[in-house]
Amino acid sequence: MATAMAAAAVALASCAPDSRTTAPDQVRARADVIAPSALIGTLFINEVESNQGVPGDWIELYNADSTAVDLSGFYIKDNDDTRTDRIPSGTVIPAGGYLVLEENGAFSFGLGAADNARLYGADGTTLIDSYAWTSHSTTTYARCPDGSANWGTSTLVTKGAANDCSVRIVINEVESDGDAAGDWVELYNPSTSPVDLGGHIVRDNDDTHTYVIPSGTMIPAQGFLVILDSQLGYGLGSNDAARLFRPNGTTLVDSYAWTSHASTSYGRCPDGVGAFVTTAATTRGTANSCGAASNAVKVNEVESNGDTEDWVELYNTSSQAVNLSGYVFRDNDNTRGYTIPSGTTIPANGYLVLAESAFGFGLGAADEARLFAPGGVTLVDSYSWTTHASTTYGRCPNGTGAFATTTVSTRGTANNCAGDISYLAWPGDATVTTVDAANTFGSNMSGLSYQAVAGQATGVVWAVKNGPGTLYRLTYLNGQWTPRASRAWTNGKALRYPDGTGDVDAEGVVARGTAIYVSSERNNSASGTSRMSILRYSVATETGATLIATHEWNVTAALPAVGANLGLEGITFIPDAFLTARSFYDESKGRAYNPADYANHEGGLFFVAVEGTGMVHAFALDHVGGSYTRIASFNGGYSGAMDLAFDAELGQLWVVCDDTCQGRTAVHRIDTQSGSPTLGRFTVRERFERPTGMPNTNNEGFTFAPLAECVNGRRLALWSDDNQLSGFALRQGSLTCSPF
Repeated sequence: MATAMAAAAVALASCAPDSRTTAPDQVRARADVIAPSALIGTLFINEVESNQGVPGDWIELYNADSTAVDLSGFYIKDNDDTRTDRIPSGTVIPAGGYLVLEENGAFSFGLGAADNARLYGADGTTLIDSYAWTSHSTTTYARCPDGSANWGTSTLVTKGAANDCSVRIVINEVESDGDAAGDWVELYNPSTSPVDLGGHIVRDNDDTHTYVIPSGTMIPAQGFLVILDSQLGYGLGSNDAARLFRPNGTTLVDSYAWTSHASTSYGRCPDGVGAFVTTAATTRGTANSCGAASNAVKVNEVESNGDTEDWVELYNTSSQAVNLSGYVFRDNDNTRGYTIPSGTTIPANGYLVLAESAFGFGLGAADEARLFAPGGVTLVDSYSWTTHASTTYGRCPNGTGAFATTTVSTRGTANNCAGDISYLAWPGDATVTTVDAANTFGSNMSGLSYQAVAGQATGVVWAVKNGPGTLYRLTYLNGQWTPRASRAWTNGKALRYPDGTGDVDAEGVVARGTAIYVSSERNNSASGTSRMSILRYSVATETGATLIATHEWNVTAALPAVGANLGLEGITFIPDAFLTARSFYDESKGRAYNPADYANHEGGLFFVAVEGTGMVHAFALDHVGGSYTRIASFNGGYSGAMDLAFDAELGQLWVVCDDTCQGRTAVHRIDTQSGSPTLGRFTVRERFERPTGMPNTNNEGFTFAPLAECVNGRRLALWSDDNQLSGFALRQGSLTCSPF
């Protein structure tokens, strides 16, 4: 990366002579000579653009010192330590000057809505300066003045030049269809000081229509100035614009354009900071009447007895984002208030959490959460309570209902109320990585099964492909799961039925010693016919490229009919000892499961999942006579099921769904509660979202390592992608080693 970056262009702007001509003895810092810590307090991140799109984001540096600084080999990062780019050799920022680092030039990553810009010395560890933000700015984030400790939203973008710290007067309301006073444009001053607008220029969408505001015209602090069409000398059309320029006539301060007359007026909601909406009524020279827009944001959930901190969740019930800059949050004490920072927005139908660490006071057992419009006078929404909730207080249904005690805390997501299904965050790390060489397996990768190997830190993963039916033996080499090279495993082994014919549509796999069991929907050679089978293969001594099944249990007749491509998907094995210890219920006998009832069943039951119904079925398989018995059936928790994985150590049966269920999983356990109507049966105990770093792709396989391979409370988790998204079929993440 550093080599590629060395050739990249770095935009350099300065109010001093070109730094590239600076003599060596005038350059204060060279990466290989001076300690980076010497630059702290003189070299600053000064302005940040995080929402540029094309051509890209950028970070502006400012050198407050009287000597040029050589930045060769310094590092620039965002909030992700894995994204690290070095500033090219020969890059110099002049004394009192600026250096702009461009995306796709000096750094290779974009900047997010919630991100951080960090500058490190050439040692890679000394942080010279940084700035973090939680949402995109409407312009840029900038220090005012340059190099100071004061950050804010800039009035104007000043890339590579001194930041513009003047007050930004905004166009606040527009009447283009004439009220009693005709057409007009209302300006608003959001600052706490009056501003002289003399010489500023107002235009519509025609540059020849120019009105110069008279000298000495003042707009009060947090006040309004209305300019009528009789002053402008022109009217405003149904497809027009209102534009405010600096006295030079070229620097645009603010503008708003529309394509039809408003039924009332167009106005910012809230005043000065919000997006333009059609107002509830014209309010020339006074605060805008925002109607539904001002009431869209609700107090939605409250945590007043938090383990780490209290918080209040806001919800935007409208279909457009709402700017909450300047809104005020209070509890029941009017002397305490938290003003929401400038630039804070809440997305359409989205959430914003105000945390105790931000608003600076806790919430009591008998307290109130109140949200006020800017200025802290107009109440937008509130909720009061007299005791702490056992979980949280939240609106049920979410966003619109009355407050009730929720089933579970859902900070920043939809409330979970009585009767709702709760999806918990993935119980492991959020990140996942691809762990196969690109385009190794192609599409159709399906079931996975992890098999520990005695004396080895990492086991073997068995994987099946459903078309053509193939079994792979994978080992972990150099950060990738790779087909074993010996005994003809390099390209996997083709799977055949016991008579040596067919193409097994292999969907699920589970390993038991040297026996591999595969669940199949059909014979691909007769793809229009359902053939739901469990097949056994031996991998003890095979050396050829083909595996012939030693057994087949065709269970099609025992299950409800489904489409030929909607049959058996996942398979796993659960030992008798586990089932009998929990009095697993045998539906075929109407009593607790007794292994003695089933001869030659290999010490446990095989559980299979049906894609088309989402049902899970348990079978006892006679390995001598070839018969089978369906012991039990239960709903896996979703409309479809793609794989099963049993955690014998924690007693958890995982049912995995693919992108049709947003990649969610359900964990089942046997109900052992005396008197329960589901006693002895598997029931859903938790439902989990996929890791946030996982794309919503067609994952048909899932497996994990045993507890013996845990490191720092985490163990390997692995998914297989039938789509081979971006050329990769295997993704690895982590799973907690603790029971839920």
